[in-house]
Amino acid sequence: MHFDIFKAKNLENLGIFEEHILRRLIIDGLPTRRDSQLFTKDLHFDEVPVRIYLPRLPSASKRRGVIFFHGGCGMFGSIRSHERICSYIARKSDSVVVSVGYHLSPEHKYPAQTLDCLTATVHFLKTAENYGVDPDRIIVCGDSAGGTFATSVCQELVNRSDIPKICAQVLICPFLQALNFNLPSHQKNAFIAFLSREHTVHFILKYLRKDCSTKEAILAGSHVPESMDLKYRKWINPDLIPEILKLGYKPSLPTSFLPQVHEKTKELFETRLSPLLAEDAVVCCLPDTCIITCEHDVLRDDGLLYKKRLEDNNVKVTWYHMEEGFHCALGFFGYGIFSFPSSSKIVNHTVNFIKGY
Repeated sequence: MHFDIFKAKNLENLGIFEEHILRRLIIDGLPTRRDSQLFTKDLHFDEVPVRIYLPRLPSASKRRGVIFFHGGCGMFGSIRSHERICSYIARKSDSVVVSVGYHLSPEHKYPAQTLDCLTATVHFLKTAENYGVDPDRIIVCGDSAGGTFATSVCQELVNRSDIPKICAQVLICPFLQALNFNLPSHQKNAFIAFLSREHTVHFILKYLRKDCSTKEAILAGSHVPESMDLKYRKWINPDLIPEILKLGYKPSLPTSFLPQVHEKTKELFETRLSPLLAEDAVVCCLPDTCIITCEHDVLRDDGLLYKKRLEDNNVKVTWYHMEEGFHCALGFFGYGIFSFPSSSKIVNHTVNFIKGY
């Protein structure tokens, strides 16, 4: 996957293939056979494409529901790329799973992706009983950028009293903040395959349809005004990461604030993109949460920092840490010899958490 990033860039520079198009073809993977134990339906929830996985065996009572948002930086991934994962969750947890095919950037400008996820979730909460689902037993789940969308959806629904409450959320290797790209996990995994520190910022800027010339300034932290840095330091700070996970960490050098970069990238500070910045009044109302982090992942510390914020606000958190895991490990699930032990562990931890609700 790592070498495909460079191929994609080269082809785009030559005017042969746009980077996001090639990556979509790669990430969508091989088609899978439909699971004989499940019914599948392709529908639209208020114009948002979804695929529903329903267990064939009848149930004596209403089932729980799971809404799944796939990863892929908001530009890649699809219902198809996560079919193996969603069908496995539906079958093993005996749940009705809704996989959301939100519209992708750059064709659909941010925050269309979050809004699609929100629209699909609200629709399902209102119509859950039509699919044999208990509306009070609905869980949202997402990996990588899908974890961002799941987090944002839960935050945006906190004050909604006209629909049932989300009962839990599962965040798998989520991206949760764009202020600090110099946390211990960013340093440790700066050049790791699948998602390096540099590519993280590159994809965020592509997702927002921004000029990538600001990438180096953002990596250095020059996009953050001092007042904002001081305000959010209580939540985004390497001192909050457990010492055992900070081996070899070196604090980054102070950097000069560049107002022009800040002006060009203000979206980075919106809670739809950086939900770790949500106020305590929102965080304290969030549902039970499962956070899954991977040791070899630049985004590891986003999950750890959000775990602490939730716990500080008395939200129940279940945390699983994959010592051998890496970003994108979930995407290899179900590919036989090409799957990794951490791929199965992530999915099985997800299933076991879901079965508790």
